[in-house]
Amino acid sequence: MTCEGCKGFFRRAMKRNVRLRCPFRKGTCEITRKTRRQCQACRLRKCLESGMKKEMIMSDAAVEQRRALIKRKKRDQIAAQPPGVQGLTEEQRSMIQELMDAQMKTFDTTFSHFKDFRLPEVLSSGRKITEFMQAPQGEDPDKWSQIKEDLCALKFSLQLRGEDGSVWNYKPPASNSGKEIIPLLPHLADMSTYMFKGIINFAKVISYFRDLPIEDQISLLKGATFELCILRSNTMFNAETGTWECGRLAYCVEDPEGNFQKLLLDPMMKFHCMLKKLNLHKEEYVLMQAISLFSPDRPGVVQRTVVDQLQERFAITLKTYIECIRPQPAHRFLFLKLMAILTELRSINAEHTQRLLRIQDTHPFATPLMRELLCSTDG
Repeated sequence: MTCEGCKGFFRRAMKRNVRLRCPFRKGTCEITRKTRRQCQACRLRKCLESGMKKEMIMSDAAVEQRRALIKRKKRDQIAAQPPGVQGLTEEQRSMIQELMDAQMKTFDTTFSHFKDFRLPEVLSSGRKITEFMQAPQGEDPDKWSQIKEDLCALKFSLQLRGEDGSVWNYKPPASNSGKEIIPLLPHLADMSTYMFKGIINFAKVISYFRDLPIEDQISLLKGATFELCILRSNTMFNAETGTWECGRLAYCVEDPEGNFQKLLLDPMMKFHCMLKKLNLHKEEYVLMQAISLFSPDRPGVVQRTVVDQLQERFAITLKTYIECIRPQPAHRFLFLKLMAILTELRSINAEHTQRLLRIQDTHPFATPLMRELLCSTDG
């Protein structure tokens, strides 16, 4: 192995075939990065002593052939890309590719590794549900009313397909006590924690994130993990049925009155339906994740300027991608819509966190990782 400078020097010296002499008549000059230009003879001697050989030098024809091959490979790579992608700069294509690779390595879309989770206790007959927790005795009526509202905002049914082809269903009772969703809370905490771990690994794979101080890495993850979880879950959301299809698990929003439009009054549900209708590409989803992750205004971020510059680069890449890939002018406002969606996502994150904290106060269900993220987000 040699640096480019010494490689070029050795090649030129061998091609000139000139007998070099040490100007100091010692032939023992110390050759370092700083002194290598002072004595060509001793520099050549050191090259030979290091194992460089004249017969290993490529001919001029071979060098030109190699350069032509490199150029041809680059042209072939560009030609193999979709026509619009060719309008992106090499740096932007590299950024997108790194994000896509990180997404592929850390997002288990089939949930094949999600196995050790808790389920509501249901008798084999399916007639009775054993609640994990009861409403606390002597609870302040106003506080319990707020918690009940949080719990009753959306009701989920759960379907689990076994490896043997069997199907297990859980459907909450049709009451409005606020307690019917409680048996499902530990399972939802396990599912969320599984996704959180994937998001944390996603960030760690990204070189731009790893280059930041560890304190800023922690602050960015604490602020953005819930938002990235929502963005990832939208890729599995079926807007027509209100179902999140997670491999052999399916989470469906219960609508006892059969009027799906009423569910859209919930900000989270409305958000998922609105985002899903945009039919985003995987590249657009992953760039939105990066923009959300690299938010300089998260609490505790020290290198705000660096993070702000990174966020701007990801935003410009998303804008350029849309302009290059999406037919214009039909999608000329898509970038602005996505920026507005990310802003709304911040509000949903804050509201959702407050809801979970109120429930956690009286019905502890969160895993240690969830508690850490909830408390830091609230702070």
